[in-house]
Amino acid sequence: MKQALLVIFALFLCVILTLSSFLGGALLGPRLLSNVAPNLATPSANEPADVQGQFKIFWEAWNLVEEHYVVRTAINPRQMTYGAIRGMLDSLGDQGHTTLLTPEELRVQQGTMSGQFYGIGAQVSVKNGIPVIVAPLAGSQAEKAGIRAGDLIMKVDGENTEGQSLTTVVAKIRGPKGKPVTLTVLHEGDTSPVDITIVRAEVTVPAAIWHMVPGEKIAHIQVVQFSANADAQLRSALQEAKVAGATALIIDMRNDPGGLLDQAVKVSSEFLPAGKVVLLEQDSKGHRTPYKAAHGGMALDLPAVVLVNSGTASAAEIFSGAMQDNGRAKIVGKTTFGTGTVLSSFRLSDGSAILLGVGLWLTPNGRVIKDHGIKPDVEVALPAKVTPLWPKEEEGLTSKLFREKNDTQLLKAVEMLNAEGHGQ
Repeated sequence: MKQALLVIFALFLCVILTLSSFLGGALLGPRLLSNVAPNLATPSANEPADVQGQFKIFWEAWNLVEEHYVVRTAINPRQMTYGAIRGMLDSLGDQGHTTLLTPEELRVQQGTMSGQFYGIGAQVSVKNGIPVIVAPLAGSQAEKAGIRAGDLIMKVDGENTEGQSLTTVVAKIRGPKGKPVTLTVLHEGDTSPVDITIVRAEVTVPAAIWHMVPGEKIAHIQVVQFSANADAQLRSALQEAKVAGATALIIDMRNDPGGLLDQAVKVSSEFLPAGKVVLLEQDSKGHRTPYKAAHGGMALDLPAVVLVNSGTASAAEIFSGAMQDNGRAKIVGKTTFGTGTVLSSFRLSDGSAILLGVGLWLTPNGRVIKDHGIKPDVEVALPAKVTPLWPKEEEGLTSKLFREKNDTQLLKAVEMLNAEGHGQ
């Protein structure tokens, strides 16, 4: 029997080495934006009658390798078996989501979300077979070094990533605190890759950060990730913002890789009336199960704008879609990453596990997030070489200096709220 995950999985392999596990992964092991349930179901090992003929071909190929392959030391039955399983799963077209975890990878993945780790601080996934930066964590070593959302990872320490699995690439990036790693990346829109050297460091990532927009009565709240304490930290931010006199909100989901499903529902519930649909879960037969907002939201009436970009993923996309479909807030920025597979976990007899996509996360209006993302109501791109301005960077800025940072997405949100008479 399958056991459905109660969290959102985007299979981001994060480029970090944990002190204790973070977001269910080694942040350089499978950095799952969802936790695998601890008691994994074990499937049947019986061979279906209708595929026995096909498996005859498989064993013919296996025996040819064992008998004739010239490099005898390369014949490793365990790796050959895992390679065959990965090939089967890849044929389903759900790369970056449906996957095999070795026993070692599974042990790493089953950790808890601590928000503290060693590494460069970036989430990595796969698009079109190439490792890609989903987003650098705000304030991380990766962001400071110039890593951007959407960067294609061409090489790690001079070694080409072509043809390598994401777990292999990540294993080469991870390493001890204080040691450098060089990524050769191709920025979006560029034609030539660049080498970026990053020193791994200890990173503590909060779930929510806020600051008043300089010269405005608008609170700029950045939701960094949907970790286990996201809603609690958001509630604290909302309370402090109200005390500070905020009359409107900018909820910044840019570069938020997502996290736990329950936190996506709880965070959405701070802004949506009880009973409103936050998301739909659709199974393989087309049946849909709604997840609804709970009572007690702290910001049900405050005007809001939500910021997104290509680094907005998973739970952050669910939140953005819920706000958009319920007419609660306008979405500003660029189309989001496009994740949203519902996974079930299955334990294999050797301690490995298959994470299998068995459904989809949909927005309240039934829009598919996977491969489509959330399209903003108002599309705004950042100028070349301009990075998002985060709340922590606004401390001490005058209104003039704030605007000179030229974060066009953030400035557009301020403009929209002011135009409606909410920000001043």
